[in-house]
Amino acid sequence: MRQIAIYGKGGIGKSTIASNLSAALHAMGHTVMQVGCDPKRDSTRILAEGKFIPAVLEEHRKQLRLGKDEYAINLDNVVFRSPSGIYLVEAGGPEPGIGCAGRGVLTALQILKDLKAFSTYNINVAIYDVLGDVVCGGFSMPIREGFAEEIYLICSGGFTSIYAANNIARAVQRLAKRGDTGLAGIICNSNANETVEHAVIPDFAKKLGTPFVQFVPQSPVIQACELEGRPVVWSTPPIHWKRKYFGTLQKR
Repeated sequence: MRQIAIYGKGGIGKSTIASNLSAALHAMGHTVMQVGCDPKRDSTRILAEGKFIPAVLEEHRKQLRLGKDEYAINLDNVVFRSPSGIYLVEAGGPEPGIGCAGRGVLTALQILKDLKAFSTYNINVAIYDVLGDVVCGGFSMPIREGFAEEIYLICSGGFTSIYAANNIARAVQRLAKRGDTGLAGIICNSNANETVEHAVIPDFAKKLGTPFVQFVPQSPVIQACELEGRPVVWSTPPIHWKRKYFGTLQKR
């Protein structure tokens, strides 16, 4: 199974990128599961027609209140299938003010692994949409525990975006020494001056020693699709956007 993690500064558009990649890979014939690793549980919203699905940690707490453990969780209560056929999961988070959100994400991922969710649904591509401006101890867990083998950084030409991406890249490179995980490339999700971004981001990727993968321009079509609760690769006419995403994560 191919395991892909999407990291980047909060608000940079990770969920939009992840959802469109999931939709594109599914259209190519892959069996895809997108796992939202954010307590807001909004990663999969545009794949679920604008709806919020229940989270793994919510079901986990429910089982604990009933005196049971996570193995009593029914996969059908935490893994949902979008109308198009993409499998959706939201990790969720701890109760407000209690516990570590990053540790909660690891708990949710471990539950999916223990319940054999990936083999049960014959998943061949898993995409993890991970919260975090920096890879703290908790949010580095998808990397540390082997859930993510390819890490893509999302950034724009803004200073804080590049700063966050650089911090994440440093953490990934440190963790990569311990296993097969590595930084696979940079995706630019434009929200600044596109002329500057075309000059700066490829150079930034070169300095990190990683490929510059794709440039996703600003577009009112993307915003309209998000409001309608659907990926832009399903828009009409679809060819331009499908090309953007179909080629992004092709195996190199």
